[in-house]
Amino acid sequence: MLSEKFFSTDEDGDARQQVVWYDLGLQEYKRVWDFQEQLFARVVQNKLKRREGNQTEPLHFLITCEHPHVFTIGRNGNEQHLLISPQAMKERGISYYRINRGGDITYHGPGQLVCYPILDLDLFFTDIGRYLRLLEETVIGTLADFGVTAGRSAGATGVWLDANSPARARKICAIGIRCSRWVTMHGLAFNVNTDLQFFRLIVPCGITNKGVTSLQKELGKEIPMEEVKKVWLRWFSKLFRVFPQPANQEVFHQYA
Repeated sequence: MLSEKFFSTDEDGDARQQVVWYDLGLQEYKRVWDFQEQLFARVVQNKLKRREGNQTEPLHFLITCEHPHVFTIGRNGNEQHLLISPQAMKERGISYYRINRGGDITYHGPGQLVCYPILDLDLFFTDIGRYLRLLEETVIGTLADFGVTAGRSAGATGVWLDANSPARARKICAIGIRCSRWVTMHGLAFNVNTDLQFFRLIVPCGITNKGVTSLQKELGKEIPMEEVKKVWLRWFSKLFRVFPQPANQEVFHQYA
């Protein structure tokens, strides 16, 4: 019988799965990527044991963090969308990685909420389109709680403001994931208090005719990251029907 600690019930009596939550603060991109890979491998191994007929506990993870300045580009991304030389990146303290997610090039930096769900979708639903739309909805709902109306842009993953107005359309959240054996990794980057000048050094997500924005820019004031994270976590928990269980942060430091 599965342990009760891996489930919770809401006021309607519906079960929610536990997600082990690592809230890591500001961390170098490569350290967190390596940690993701290790957690991903644990979830896959757990799945394989279950498929072999062993009774295993549900296993899911969530990482929230910020990164120092870094550009990342997906498997099939176009390096011509990087508009700065390696030497100039070094001088400005910007890292650069080609990684194993979908999507093109994007920027991560301080003031940006980065969220990496590592979920076994066999225990939720096996539909990547639905997964991406729910990730978008976590940010759309969060923005609505701060008084900002956001939505989707046809044919472009992510969260947008004024998506139907070519002259005003601007992206506030980029999404790029990897899914193998129905286990996810990577995730979303939500511009909260992000320094948007770094996006001028790339063609964000390979899109040339639309801008980028942040919650700070839209509201005209800096928003406490912990406040935004708390609201986003509530939407993530609601939409995916999970309950995040804070993890021992020392585990990250032992792995990474």
